[in-house]
Amino acid sequence: MSVTSGIEGITDSIFWIGENDRETDRFEGLWSLPHGVAYNSYLLRGEKNILIDTVKSSFSDDFLKKIYYLLEGRAPDYAIVNHMEPDHSGSLSALRNLFPGIKFIGNAKTAEMMKNFFGIEENVITVREGETVDLGGRRFAFALTPMVHWPESMVAYDVSDRILFSSDIFGGFGATEGGVFDDQADMGLVESEMMRYYVNIVGRFSASALKALAKVRSLDVGMICPAHGPIWRSDPERVISLYEKWSRQETEDGVVVAYGSMYGNTKAAAGAIAAALAERGVSRVAVYDMVRSDLSAAAADIWRNAGLILAGCTYNMELFPPMSTLIRHLESKNMKGRYVGLCGTFSWAEASMRELSEFVGRSGGGWTLVEPKILIKSAPKEQDFEQCGLLAANMADAVKRGRNG
Repeated sequence: MSVTSGIEGITDSIFWIGENDRETDRFEGLWSLPHGVAYNSYLLRGEKNILIDTVKSSFSDDFLKKIYYLLEGRAPDYAIVNHMEPDHSGSLSALRNLFPGIKFIGNAKTAEMMKNFFGIEENVITVREGETVDLGGRRFAFALTPMVHWPESMVAYDVSDRILFSSDIFGGFGATEGGVFDDQADMGLVESEMMRYYVNIVGRFSASALKALAKVRSLDVGMICPAHGPIWRSDPERVISLYEKWSRQETEDGVVVAYGSMYGNTKAAAGAIAAALAERGVSRVAVYDMVRSDLSAAAADIWRNAGLILAGCTYNMELFPPMSTLIRHLESKNMKGRYVGLCGTFSWAEASMRELSEFVGRSGGGWTLVEPKILIKSAPKEQDFEQCGLLAANMADAVKRGRNG
């Protein structure tokens, strides 16, 4: 493969020189990557040559070849470091070794992390919130976006070209397929993978994301170049609006039924609840078997919808481990304004319902409990299925009432 096959022109002087990773199985060692992931880096040629972010260290050799090719052997003058997580900063050491005179631009927290990660202390320029810097005739305005999703995160805005280099904001899972632009991509897949990324990576920090988005709204943005996912050249408003919706935790009037079952009894109760929800006119019912389902996909669907049914069995005097993993993950996301119904099964220890109820109690009001709580001993019986129907009816009413309210 030639060097030029990994380069995309954004303007006459700005180039995408990122990498598509279709080999890593799990992002951050946790989240599945069925469609891969892109590490976006950008090179701006001009009076001064400027890099914006780098790529994961395993791709450093190819990344440096692209820089060498585009600059015809010359050294880049600056590297703007928007985010220090190693999928973006991983090639900083290789960059410094090849181009020892390069200057690094970041904020004070960036500088501290560059020292801690890579021992980089020289040629570091720090910028502050709202500061505008002239880099060889190209003006950049910087905005700090702490805790989206690391404390040093920031964005860089190219004032002349109206391009926002947004770091992880507006990012998503998925390698770029063919072209790197939004109008060349399958938007259904892009938005699905973006939401899965948002919920599992950024969701916990939605309050911080809203503050960052307010800063973005103050800029005249003509194009968005994020650190993951496609470049938004045709419809940047679309991705801004999506991120605002998700960060406000706006929900749809659907219900997710998530269950964990060993011998089929909890599965039977969950199935009865799902069927009754559909009969009550819930527009979207999604069922996840947490023994087999992808945790990140389930979490994204739970974020999207107003209602959730949790059905779990007792295992070794504790909640069944796949359900325990799910509720711990949901608890870390600080979800608000949603409804939850509970179904626990047991034969000789009632731990399942106790732990599910404790999860709701710890939410600080983020979850509104919908009655009845269903506790099934051993196998569901006729009266248990009646309770399943009642829970589904009450959940359907709650979701519709919440939407209409």
